Amino acid sequence: MFESIGRSWELVKASWRILSQDRKLLVFPVLSGIFTLLVVISFILPLFLTGAVFSGAPAGQVPGIVFLFLFYVVCYFVAIFFNTGLITCVNALLQGHETSITDGLSSSVRHIVPILLWAIIAATVGMILRTVQNRVGFIGKIAVALVGGIWSLVTIFVVPVLVLEDKGVVGATKESIALFRKTWGESVVGSISIGVIFGAILVVGLLGVFAALLAGSAAVILLAIALFVVLLAIVSVVSSAMHGIFVTALYTYAKTGTVPTIFGKGLLENAFVPKQPAFGSGNI
Repeated sequence: MFESIGRSWELVKASWRILSQDRKLLVFPVLSGIFTLLVVISFILPLFLTGAVFSGAPAGQVPGIVFLFLFYVVCYFVAIFFNTGLITCVNALLQGHETSITDGLSSSVRHIVPILLWAIIAATVGMILRTVQNRVGFIGKIAVALVGGIWSLVTIFVVPVLVLEDKGVVGATKESIALFRKTWGESVVGSISIGVIFGAILVVGLLGVFAALLAGSAAVILLAIALFVVLLAIVSVVSSAMHGIFVTALYTYAKTGTVPTIFGKGLLENAFVPKQPAFGSGNI
């Protein structure tokens, strides 16, 4: 247990080192957050202006389903678009090359068709899981959540493959599943670690809000809430960037059997429990 915790900290610190060396990587999750917010506003505002949000129309009706599906597609598209730029820049840095925000965005534009196709697939899966989850009991909701988690794990390399190998969506999905099963086994300790650590930071922030509520001062409460919102934004941006860095490094090792020196070979090898031995030098 203590070794796992130690490796988790090392994984986070390694991703943090890359991010510290090139902080412009934060621009991609920042842009993703801004555009996602604009998407949410653009979808919700018409509902209020037309009164549809107050009409009580069943969400299961065809127009409502189509509207929600389009919302999912656009949100996924925005997230994947900027994640593509992040992965492009991280890959260049790991290879020892200079890169820029423009390089990342140019890569996203070049891959806009597969990005859209993958967004549609991801939105479809998300809609199906959401629909099933709304119709089952507590145990069923847990099962659906597990299926969603497994889907996220086996498709973890889809975007790197789309970007760095120029494969289509079907080929990228197959490649992602193959890489995950062959190399990394069943759990992605690094991703979980990053989530847990930043989640803990948010918990501390929430405790501050609760403390402010106990204080009973309106000014203190508003200040605490404002600080928590800022903390939430910072945590979302930094954790997203660090996860993108980590996934790109994992992809590099999965494809080549070598790890960028900033991560350390032993660190990544020990961070996972492979089902089969790691690649030899001849596997590319």
